Amino acid sequence: MGASEPQQLEAVVLGRVGVDLYPNELETPLSEVRTFTRFVGGFAGNVATGLARLGVRTAIASRVGEDGHGDFVRRFLAGEGVDVRFLATDPDWLTPPTFCEIWPPDRFPLTFYRRPTAPDWQLSPDDFDLDEVAAVPLLFATGTALAQSPSRETTLGAMRAHLGTTVFDLDWRPTLWARPEEYPALAAAAVAAADLVVGNEEEVAAAKIDSAQLGTIDHRLVLKRGEHGATVFEDGEETDVAGFPVEVVNGLGAGDAFAAALGHGLLRGLSTVEAVGRATVAGALVAAQLACSEAMPRLEELERSLRDVSRTGT
Repeated sequence: MGASEPQQLEAVVLGRVGVDLYPNELETPLSEVRTFTRFVGGFAGNVATGLARLGVRTAIASRVGEDGHGDFVRRFLAGEGVDVRFLATDPDWLTPPTFCEIWPPDRFPLTFYRRPTAPDWQLSPDDFDLDEVAAVPLLFATGTALAQSPSRETTLGAMRAHLGTTVFDLDWRPTLWARPEEYPALAAAAVAAADLVVGNEEEVAAAKIDSAQLGTIDHRLVLKRGEHGATVFEDGEETDVAGFPVEVVNGLGAGDAFAAALGHGLLRGLSTVEAVGRATVAGALVAAQLACSEAMPRLEELERSLRDVSRTGT
């Protein structure tokens, strides 16, 4: 991180990272788009960036390919203040690109290039210091990391060893699973190792999660409802958190901004409900822009928007 000795980490984000190719022509089929802008993408890339921009000392644990896209990812994350010592370089597989179409307000088809595998699905315990990761206050893991081995076993092992708050984002993307029917059982294993589970209604249904049962003293569930905000299931209670209305440009990064702001709030001692309130605003700020990683709000921007919400009541 630029110092002779790395700073003590507050958070580690495990999982998917690559490059996003977003069309410069909106509301245009992929077959007709001529030019794209490249951004760092994937849950781990976006959330690590979001946490770092909010002032959280964050590392990413993942892999990129030995190629120009991988160099781009590494340079961008390091430039944002993300600790990349656990970002390994895979010798065999190339950094995956993801193409999308932009049809506001609610249609953003994705085309993934991750077959037969991708570097982050090759993540192994040798790529990071398990004891150091186990000791950080906050760990993020995602459902996509469970789609293939050895990432599957590596992720579950890190979650089970973690001593702090473990957040599992369901991140259900059926096209990335060779056998989608395996998802519920693997998600259940991850949920059992997590303190907090995050997902939207479709993801919760795919994982076959009983929201009332999960919202106990041992587990918390944050159910994202898009423009309608979120619902927190905690200690046997259900609390609705209002959304933050914006004109949506690209909704793809909203969930990752939500996760980053949620993690920041929890690390700073806020209650789950308070942290979710901030997260809904962060998600909306990103949804109003084209980019994902490069649109993640900095702390000053988030605080300014929260003050506006407090003044206007919207």
